[in-house]
Formats: sequence, structure tokens, C-alpha cells
Amino acid sequence: MALHHAGQLACFGELRDLADTKVFARYLAPLRKTEWVVYAKPPFGGPEAVLAYLGRYTHRVAISNHRLVSADAETVAFRWKDYRIKRGDRMKVMRLATGKFIRRFLIHVLPSGFHRIRHYGLLAPGACKRNVEAIRRLLAAEAPAATEASTADQAPSLTLKEPCPECGGAMRIVETFRRGERPVTRAPPRKAAA
Repeated sequence: MALHHAGQLACFGELRDLADTKVFARYLAPLRKTEWVVYAKPPFGGPEAVLAYLGRYTHRVAISNHRLVSADAETVAFRWKDYRIKRGDRMKVMRLATGKFIRRFLIHVLPSGFHRIRHYGLLAPGACKRNVEAIRRLLAAEAPAATEASTADQAPSLTLKEPCPECGGAMRIVETFRRGERPVTRAPPRKAAA
């Protein structure tokens, strides 16, 4: 309400009627009557269990390969779990037209610029610098002095200006060694799968 009165809340499209203060107040009235209760308790397994649980969902695709049964130009068959069945075999096979399967799959793909996980803590990437400066100001602490390192000791840039002769992509430095040192023997890089 304070933002609305200050003129800092803009309403567009279907919500443009909410620009009127009385309409906006009527819109918020039912929300004020609702008792908002946040239920939170410590995790049973501690922070490690929470991290393990979230880790299973953050870096995976909508459907894993082992659930795919078959695929051709017309249909895709995959396994799914029927949670309505309480006992016995809950796994079933669903067959969808290829176009319908791709549409359902793409619903789970985030649009460009969106992040699956957002970190809102003090050191979140978007506000880290500003927050650290505010913390230093509140604590009356000075910023650490930048040390002047000799150019010989400075690490080289992680990317090279020359493109990769194989694929044309940017080349990155993965290891450096001083004169007289032997590089670690590695296998040659694999060619990207088409």
C-alpha cells in the first residue's frame, strides 16, 4: 500500500484498474483477512540431508533416460509412477505422440535468463558487492587494501583470444606450468557428440 501511495507501483494490461487507490485497497482486503502462517521446522537429517534432497532436483532434466522405453517418429513411450496406487506395481508406461511429448518436455525448460535456483542471501551474486559494502559501513570496517602483485606472479587470463582450431569456440587455460616442470599427462579432449 505504501508503494502504491508513493506512486512506485505501476499497473499495466489487465491490472491497469488497480492504479486507482480504492480499487487497489478492495483488491487487497481479502488478503488482509487471511491468516498467513509460515510452517517451518528443522530438517530431520540436518543441512546435509536438505542439500542432498535439493541436489537431486536442481541439475537434472525433466525426464531421465532410464525412464524412456522407446521413441520413433510417431510416438514416445516412457515409464511413469501412478501415485494413486498405494500398493503393488505403481510404474506404468505412457505412449504419447512425439509432438505432444516434446511440448510436455519443453514446459519444464526454463526460458532464457531464468535460473532454476536463486540464492537470496547476503552474498547472492546480484547484490553481493553492495551488501558487503553496507556491512563494512555498519561495522565501521575498512576494505582490505589491494595488494600490488608483480606481473610475473599474476595468473594469466582464463580465456585465450585465439579460437579453438577444431570447433571455433573460446579456448580456456586448464593448466599452467613453469619452465622445467613436466605437464601432467592427460588424455586428448573428446570430440563433442553431435
